[in-house]
Amino acid sequence: MLATVLYGKEDLRLEEVAEPTPMPGEVIIKVGVATTCGTDLKVWRRGGHAKMLQPPTLFGHEGAGQIVALGEGVTDWQVGDRVVANNSAPCTKCFFCQRQEYSLCPNLTWNNGTFAQYQKIPASIVQHNMLSIPDELPDELAAMTEPLACVLHGVARSNVKAGDRVVVLGDGAIGLMFVAKLAEDATTEVLLFGGNDQRLKIGKKLGAAETFNYHQLPDICTCVKERTQGWGADVVIEATGVPSVWETAIACARAGATVNLFGGCPRDTTITVNTEQLHYNELTLKGVFHNTPEFVRKALSLIASRKIPFELLLSERRPLEDLEQVFCEMKDRKVIKVAMIP
Repeated sequence: MLATVLYGKEDLRLEEVAEPTPMPGEVIIKVGVATTCGTDLKVWRRGGHAKMLQPPTLFGHEGAGQIVALGEGVTDWQVGDRVVANNSAPCTKCFFCQRQEYSLCPNLTWNNGTFAQYQKIPASIVQHNMLSIPDELPDELAAMTEPLACVLHGVARSNVKAGDRVVVLGDGAIGLMFVAKLAEDATTEVLLFGGNDQRLKIGKKLGAAETFNYHQLPDICTCVKERTQGWGADVVIEATGVPSVWETAIACARAGATVNLFGGCPRDTTITVNTEQLHYNELTLKGVFHNTPEFVRKALSLIASRKIPFELLLSERRPLEDLEQVFCEMKDRKVIKVAMIP
């Protein structure tokens, strides 16, 4: 079959590899659509990921398709079922899983390889994190279940209250998903900061009260305080994965605020935090990572409800052969998410 293999930093190759066969408990799906992701872009640019994968490896983690083969013992699914499989599943038995902190499970089963014609789904994911796609929902929307599940996890951990002013830093797919979910509550005022006018227009369509191109601002924090009577935001969500923006996020927060440091930074990077500000302003700084089975189910349900036009995040459909060019276009911020068709 045709598949993309990541070998290292910006080294992605389209190759013929053996078609997968299912072991007990596993299934094989024919990938209908695989969507690109900001995490995939970072992994491609950095040449790896601290938890998800190590090259050389099959690549891609957002996809939807149809079951074409069942492993021994799989009884709850049938060939022909349309499914979306999360890219991980917790062990359900460890210290963290027993406390329902599934994203912290040290034994997470990771799975990559959506940028291919076929993908093997491990037994633990089949058991805990593979869901049936509603008949009326297209694959390209169902494929966005995984990133939305991460965002729903992030929103749940952000202590957002009715009437809060929330600052979102980052106009990528994740930042825009945060805007869309937060704006469901009409009492929440969402201020979106990014660097691309077209993406900021989408942010407005998804519910942002105001949008700001940081290239046109002398200072983000001054802008935030001007719109919050000098206090700062009640909640700040960082969605870029840039250490300096983490520091900006903390500086934008009012006393008593929650700062969600959601974007994953490069390995071994650090930030500087003003200890006086942290202590006397009683700030809550949270690192929020990945998703849980609960939020995977809620994400697919929200997408299927069609309450939010997540199709606005899909720039176009492209064949798998164009994947490396698509990543170059993502790097240049010409597209947000692209539906790759194997």
